[in-house]
Amino acid sequence: MGKNKLTALRIAAAIVTFTSIYLFAPWEFGLYYLKPTPNTIEQELANAVEERLDGIIVYVDRNGKAPEFYAEGFHNRDTKTPAYPQALFKIASIAKLFDASAIAKLVAKKTLSLDGTLLDYLPELDGKIQNADRITLRMMAQHRSGIPNFTDVEGFNWADSNIDGLELILNKQADFEPDADYRYSNTNYILLQRIMTKVLGYDHGQFIKDEILLPLGIDDTFMSVHEIEPDRLMSGYHMGYPDDFKHLDQGMIATAEAVGKFIKALNKGSLFTPEEAKIYNALYKYQHDGWVLGYWSRARYYDDIDTVVIQFVNTTGDDTLILSQIVHSRIVDIIRNR
Repeated sequence: MGKNKLTALRIAAAIVTFTSIYLFAPWEFGLYYLKPTPNTIEQELANAVEERLDGIIVYVDRNGKAPEFYAEGFHNRDTKTPAYPQALFKIASIAKLFDASAIAKLVAKKTLSLDGTLLDYLPELDGKIQNADRITLRMMAQHRSGIPNFTDVEGFNWADSNIDGLELILNKQADFEPDADYRYSNTNYILLQRIMTKVLGYDHGQFIKDEILLPLGIDDTFMSVHEIEPDRLMSGYHMGYPDDFKHLDQGMIATAEAVGKFIKALNKGSLFTPEEAKIYNALYKYQHDGWVLGYWSRARYYDDIDTVVIQFVNTTGDDTLILSQIVHSRIVDIIRNR
């Protein structure tokens, strides 16, 4: 990509970001966005913590150079334990990238078919999920199934990890006809996980460990809080609440480095065989954000600077999501301006 085109893209992105902040963000975050960007990531993180973020971790892997690790604020604010880069963190929907990668591998092995229907794989849902006989695995993976998002329905509570999300949407009206529209739905990936586990005959998480993490030499990635040493998990906080939400079982957990290695392999091609890469490329995206109560994460690969940036923030609520996104944008600007 030419230099002029890259410059134009950056300017366009900056205009969109500024317009969004100006129109929708609290005024203090708009002012923060307009502050001069510091020269170092360390200073940006220090500024972010002063703005209300309890703790933040950043991992940078650029151009084959030695990875960079940053942390600021608290790992646990009650014990005043400082944040540190090797802490474990709940990565929430970033896990969908791992799931989609596993699906691509299983499709390449002929263990799954993207054209197979939900009813083909889970016949027990007949009459319980509308259009189950017409919703394919491809539609679910691409959020084009029309299946309602369980985190949006009445009765869901982010603070209760014992809720069965699938039960909340059974017998509900579909959002739209299969493949007629796009709407992000966490339910799609609950179902895909169950399908993978059923066809494998063992937990899909073990397949991810065996076929994705182990070959890449990635450690420190877990499927549940029950698999980890609790003190290694960064505490999670929501504005207006004194609680530490780290005890909730909310899916995959990993270090920033582990996620960074995975994102690099996903984007640079070392994760897949040529056939698997072709399947994945037509199936899902290559970057993701994650949000659960007390935890926000962002996993990005920037092709123009050949750089992976992973960001973890252990504060949610009260528009801190906007602040976290602004901080990420400024971190990328610092890297580009080096």
